[in-house]
Amino acid sequence: MGSTANFATDIVATMVKIRFVDEKGGTHDVSAPEGTSLMRAACDHMVPGIIGECGGFLSCGTCHVKIDTGWRDKIPPAGDDELAMIDCLTGTSGESRLACQVALDSSLDGLLVFVPSTLEDR
Repeated sequence: MGSTANFATDIVATMVKIRFVDEKGGTHDVSAPEGTSLMRAACDHMVPGIIGECGGFLSCGTCHVKIDTGWRDKIPPAGDDELAMIDCLTGTSGESRLACQVALDSSLDGLLVFVPSTLEDR
């Protein structure tokens, strides 16, 4: 019969730290396990401005964020479907991403993300 002595260490995920900055300069520091989407990390910690209405299925744009330029090259580029959705949004830039399409891994520990204002903020 196998040992379960390492069971707890086998299921412990590496946590990734993310700093979300809202349009007013407020910061929201969160941690989430590797493999979690940036949107799920924000929603799980109730980061204002990240709604994730479609649940991460790339069909609403309510998780629009802007990745700090120093981190942009560490994240895989947006796919065609994500780019098409971003084109439908207002207030986008070259740093724009849909948080549901960004998977967290240890290389993103310390990621800096800006949350643009939403219609509710205006």
